[in-house]
Parts: sequence; C-alpha cells; structure tokens
Amino acid sequence: MPEIIALIVGVFALVVLAVAGLYLWPVRRRGLSIAPAQPLDFDTATRVAEAVIAAETADPEVRPEACSRLLSHGSRTRRVVLLLHGYTLAPDQYDALAEEFFDRGYNVWIPRAPQHGTVDRRAHHRVQAAELTTYAAQALAVAAGLGDEVGVVGISGGAVLAAWLAQARVDVVRRLLLLSPFFGPDPRQAPAFAVKPLIVLYGRRILPDRVTSRGYSLSAVTQYLSIARSLPNPSRRTGLRSTAVAISPLDGVVDLAAAVNVPRRIADANAIPLRVHTLPEALGVGHNILNLTALGAEGSALRRRYVALYEGDPAPTSRLATTASADE
Repeated sequence: MPEIIALIVGVFALVVLAVAGLYLWPVRRRGLSIAPAQPLDFDTATRVAEAVIAAETADPEVRPEACSRLLSHGSRTRRVVLLLHGYTLAPDQYDALAEEFFDRGYNVWIPRAPQHGTVDRRAHHRVQAAELTTYAAQALAVAAGLGDEVGVVGISGGAVLAAWLAQARVDVVRRLLLLSPFFGPDPRQAPAFAVKPLIVLYGRRILPDRVTSRGYSLSAVTQYLSIARSLPNPSRRTGLRSTAVAISPLDGVVDLAAAVNVPRRIADANAIPLRVHTLPEALGVGHNILNLTALGAEGSALRRRYVALYEGDPAPTSRLATTASADE
C-alpha cells in the first residue's frame, strides 16, 4: 500500500510539474523584431512588387487568383496603404476594398502571405511566426516606397501582423485599421486559461497538429497568437495618427473583447481615440467582414465606412463606436 500511495503521489507531482511548465514556458518568440529597412524609392519599390507578382504568376504551386496585387497610379502618391489578408485566404480577399482605396488616390500593395494561396490547400498548416513577421516587414518596406503617408489594414491573422508592424516600425506606420483581429480565440472555442498551453503545445509543435471544423490548423493559428503575445504591453508611443477596429457580434472565431482592448492600448499610448465599428447583426456577417458581396449596396457602403475609419473619420457609427471615442 505505501508503494501505491507513493506512486500516486509521484504521478500527481509529475502532472503538476507538467502543467506548471506549460504556463511558465515563455511564448514570446525570439527573432520577431526587425531593424529599420533601407528606404526604397518609388521605382525600386515598384520593381520589387512586380518581381514578386511575376514570380508568383510563374509558379505552378500558386493559384492564379491568389497572387499578390499592386494597384499603382504610376508615381509616388501622397498616401499608400498596405493590405494584409487573413489566415487561409489570399490577396483577392481585398479586391473590392483595394479598389475603394485606389479610387481615392492611394497606391495599394496586397502581398500574399507565406504558405497561402497555393494549390496545396494544407500548406498554410506549416506557416511559422518568423516567416510571417518577415513577410509583413518586407511588405511594409515596399509600401513605404510607394507613397508618403503609410498605413496598414489587416484582417484576422493579418490584423495581428498589422498591429505588430505599427508597434515594430514606429517610424513608418501612420494609420492602422484592424478588421476582426485575432488577438485571441473566441472564449467559447478556447477559454483564456487554455491559450498559453495551446501556443506551447501546438505552436512549438510538441503535439501533432489538429485541424478544426473551419479548416484551421492549430499549429498555424498559434503562430499568429504567439505574435499577438509578443506585442509590447504597455504599448509603445509611435507616430500613429489614427487607429480603428471593426468587428462583428456574429464572429465565432475571435475574442471580441481582446479585439478592442489591444488596439485601445495602442491608441491610448499615442493619445489618439480608438474608432470602433460594430457591424449590425442584421447584416448576417460573421468573421470575414470583407465578405460583403451578397449585401449589394449595403456592402459597398460598409467598405466606404472601412476607408473612413482608416482615415480617422470622427463620425460615430454605432453606440459602441460612440463609447470608444468618448475620450475625444
């Protein structure tokens, strides 16, 4: 009997140590910081973007509709926007919104994320945090060569990268719009206490990958979560002139509280208001709040609203937006 009790105590102690180890294991990734890039002039930035597009077009592994996109007025413009697409998707997610920006005089750069938009629909399972941040930094360097005032729009996982850029390249990013940002999973899918163990076990690929019913790889989504966890807290003061977020109450993917709280920290650090727009439930739009084709005129109006949010339009659009801007 004493031997059995000792065995039970020993097993219990191992379990406690294992659980403690998961929570104590650091999730901040090394190598995610970036040094300021050498500024590119317009012609060089254009050549780099066109070379990326040409290489993807010639690559049989990249789906034709998923190639990077450059919308250029042919010369350096006063304003340029970088659009970062969501996890599992590709630059074509931004087709309609990119046109809205372009029609307003912006040069627009929409790069394809690594391991995305390929004929192998499972390639995104292999994406790594370091290659995502490298991709974002290189994309920003191109964008900065295309115009004077540089801003970033990101959706879902792309919004995590957009926020990371805004905090990492304090000398470049002036405007920030986050759409359905994935700073944490919906608590109904994964409670807050489980997020760090998930990042450690799946993000470090200690456990074999699992794929959710939405086709999300846990090994991949935890790469974005580890980047989110690497954001400085408190946030850095930068040169941001406007910060905004748009969310849907029907979003079953992201933690809606974190979706607002993280950009609020960034806005507060820069002494600027955070614009928050909550889509009406009646629209029936879930996580992908760029998927608006079925809404017709309402979808077009909402895309124009996104641009206005990006530009710092002071007009509130909902009770939540008014509350978020109450410090003005």
